[in-house]
Amino acid sequence: MSDHTPYQKKIIDRYYRNFDAIAFQRLSELASDLYLAEGKQKDRLWKRVEDALRKVEFPESRIVHLMERRDPQLLVGILKELDGKS
Repeated sequence: MSDHTPYQKKIIDRYYRNFDAIAFQRLSELASDLYLAEGKQKDRLWKRVEDALRKVEFPESRIVHLMERRDPQLLVGILKELDGKS
């Protein structure tokens, strides 16, 4: 791992420093896509939402509730909550 150049180390550092903003943006895009998706695509998007919420260490009980209901409005509420924490 120490084979990174100083430039690469700066890029890696910026990524991890901005990880919350990147994850929030990804979840926002997924919420928008969910409103337009149908069928199997919608199932794949919900799986990506579940994975993204786990990466930001969102409470597991709330993730389970969201995945049971699969309601995009709940995801929007979660995004508002996450935006308030930033």
